[in-house]
Amino acid sequence: MGGFTAGSLQGTPSTATPVKVAARKLSEIKLNSEYLRVNTDVSTLKKSVESVGLINPVTINEEGELLAGARRYQAVSELGWEEIPVQIVDRDKLVQELISIDENLVRAPLNSLELEKCLNRGREIYESLHPDRNKVDLSQEELTGEEKMQQKEQEEQDEDSFAAITAEKTGLSKSVIKGAIKRDALASEAVKKARGDGELNATQTNEIIKLEKETQGQVLPLIADKTVKDAKRIIAAAKIGGLEAAVEESEKVVPLPREYSQIISPVKRVNKNISRILVEELRYEGPEQRKINNELITLRNNLVQYFEMMGVTD
Repeated sequence: MGGFTAGSLQGTPSTATPVKVAARKLSEIKLNSEYLRVNTDVSTLKKSVESVGLINPVTINEEGELLAGARRYQAVSELGWEEIPVQIVDRDKLVQELISIDENLVRAPLNSLELEKCLNRGREIYESLHPDRNKVDLSQEELTGEEKMQQKEQEEQDEDSFAAITAEKTGLSKSVIKGAIKRDALASEAVKKARGDGELNATQTNEIIKLEKETQGQVLPLIADKTVKDAKRIIAAAKIGGLEAAVEESEKVVPLPREYSQIISPVKRVNKNISRILVEELRYEGPEQRKINNELITLRNNLVQYFEMMGVTD
């Protein structure tokens, strides 16, 4: 999968891009970009470089700052190279930053927060460079069914927004890209920290960013340990009646222990598979039979004790 070339960032063929190719000492290359990732596992890449050499040069600017190719830079550094082939681009600072962002998006796996940050910053730069192109809608208004249909039609026709071109480059859908951009653009720092600490998932975040940033931090403690369904109730109350209403709604919620919430989906899958086995009279007498039977016997015994504990008789 290829990324943006310096030329395609401006909507022009890459052959028109002012690029110079040269060799540069590794010691002269500056690692200033916040998007560079030079501490990843490059063992496979090193084997490739040792076997066939470095096929693609890294990208630097006129000041010798590395813009794209951090993993290639890391690989040859670990191999003891003194020089590396480089292509030098002479573009303005925003385009240079967008090149680095694109390198991250299409070449290196990112965690959720890193991905959202890169997508949102990339959107800001792209829309600044191309003010005439379609913009990503950051509004959080509740849409009617008809409005949702219109939005979907517009999204299908969109070919030049940042979400559209990034979807083509990365394979992510436009809706996934737009959702990620909104989470970074609309979430407060407190919400981002909670996500980084594993206290909020993406779905919960999609709900809390419907509130103003200053309100998010106040409501956050009320939903951090709640299910998505309960979080929606609390956030809806906050939108209508503010923090006081959110607190009142949160007090009505009967906490669902994590152990219970984590068994719903697996139990549904087990029941579905067992039902299919019974309907199709699917028999299995292979090497895993004893292990499967033992697990199901343990499940049956646990269920008997669970129902006794809960007083369920039918």
